[in-house]
Amino acid sequence: MHEEQGPEKQGSETHGPAYRDHWYDSADGLRLYARDYPRPGGDALPVLCMHGLSRNSADFAGLAAHLAPGRRVVVAEQRGRGRSAWDPTPANYTPLTYVQDMFLLLDELGLDRVALIGTSMGGLMSFLMAAQAPERFAGMVINDIGPEIDPAGLARIQRYVGKNPPVTSWDEAVAKTREINGVAFPDYSDDDWLAFTRNLYVEQDGVPVLAYDPAIAEGMADPEETGAVPPDLWPVFDAAAAVPMLVIRGELSDILAADCVTRMGERDPDLEAVEVPRVGHAPMLTEPEALAAIDAFLARLA
Repeated sequence: MHEEQGPEKQGSETHGPAYRDHWYDSADGLRLYARDYPRPGGDALPVLCMHGLSRNSADFAGLAAHLAPGRRVVVAEQRGRGRSAWDPTPANYTPLTYVQDMFLLLDELGLDRVALIGTSMGGLMSFLMAAQAPERFAGMVINDIGPEIDPAGLARIQRYVGKNPPVTSWDEAVAKTREINGVAFPDYSDDDWLAFTRNLYVEQDGVPVLAYDPAIAEGMADPEETGAVPPDLWPVFDAAAAVPMLVIRGELSDILAADCVTRMGERDPDLEAVEVPRVGHAPMLTEPEALAAIDAFLARLA
């Protein structure tokens, strides 16, 4: 186990609870990173949070600030994102590889049973993990993803991931972020867009740089062939349905169609679902509707 020693860090995004930097090595030797929010007293079920395709652990800072006072929260950064190492073999940028990394992380931390919270790609990973080892997961929150991905949303992602031209200032970075994501968050203020952008970029030599390896886009050229999106997720969903599931959908989502959520519920009658109004792909999970649903769901898990 590789745990950075020293004082706990205060999350700059939220002024929320402190976290420890956790470093570990993947099976193929990459140095990977996760935020580990402290374990409180008691035996509350821990949570593992997994971000979307081009995102990082900062996405969950707000949710962690809400959850961490009552339970341990681990927020992983997948290889090629945030502080985790870039993979010299881009073909490894697939959910199946990330899932292997996540099982290793859980084993290193001694977490035998957790709840999963996965946004977009992290939700696909949750399906795969629950199908593979359902006994290790008390429940999972699936954020704006399902066994069928709307082609329109997938095409939108393919147009920008790994293809954004460099920016020279934070104002330019905010403008580019707003251009790409404005349809998903029509009610965001200027301050919201600045905070959102600072979660996506890091500053290098005074210039904002996207916090991911552009090579992650290679798997999106033909996502079914590369494994970035498995061709038929319904069998995986059916296997994962042995684990209690809460699905959160953004009302404006172009990735998860309302009809898909309906069919998920038909195949899994115990599935819970909530829709976040005036939000697209993907809810930040700090919206009141999302927080209330997550709190109630986690409270019911053993």
